[in-house]
Amino acid sequence: MSKIYIYGASGHGHVIAEIAMTCHYKEIVFIDDGDNPYPHSNTLSNDAPIVLAIGNNKTRAKIYHTLIASGFEVISLIHPSAIISASATIENGTVVMAGCVINADAKIGKGVILNTSCVIEHQTIIEDFVHISPKVALAGDVFVGELSHVGIGSVAIQGIRIGAESIIGAGSVIVRNIPAKSTAYGNPCRVIKKSKDA
Repeated sequence: MSKIYIYGASGHGHVIAEIAMTCHYKEIVFIDDGDNPYPHSNTLSNDAPIVLAIGNNKTRAKIYHTLIASGFEVISLIHPSAIISASATIENGTVVMAGCVINADAKIGKGVILNTSCVIEHQTIIEDFVHISPKVALAGDVFVGELSHVGIGSVAIQGIRIGAESIIGAGSVIVRNIPAKSTAYGNPCRVIKKSKDA
């Protein structure tokens, strides 16, 4: 392995670049058209795989689908310190950061961010383009719907369902199901507002 493109050159992208280095990529090229502190280009070719470093779930989903439709190779990137069960599945375009634990029969969708030291327990399902923040712990048989974000340090008891496009605030203790398109936080976690189109 030599070259990899990282789509997004924010601080999140820099973390992903360090993962790429631990995975023995020698040439890292950031692709970004924004104002950021890292050397980058706005030119992308198909001479190397691409990993997504876009924190916003909907933007990441849009870029993923555009790249796939254009014939680019979007890959997953997994930090070597992550502990992943042999029976777990991880779909394309996902990033698994340092210290993550993914246990038996867990299913991780496309374009997911599993951030530093999160725990995904047995038979948990994370749908496409979800962001699980650092130190989140999801007990067994939890379901997180597509495009949702679970904030840093949150925990969910076994069997919880979090609907699509929901936002769970930092440090929440999720003891009841969260409907789709909700913003919820607290201990215990409560729905604060729902999207008008929910």
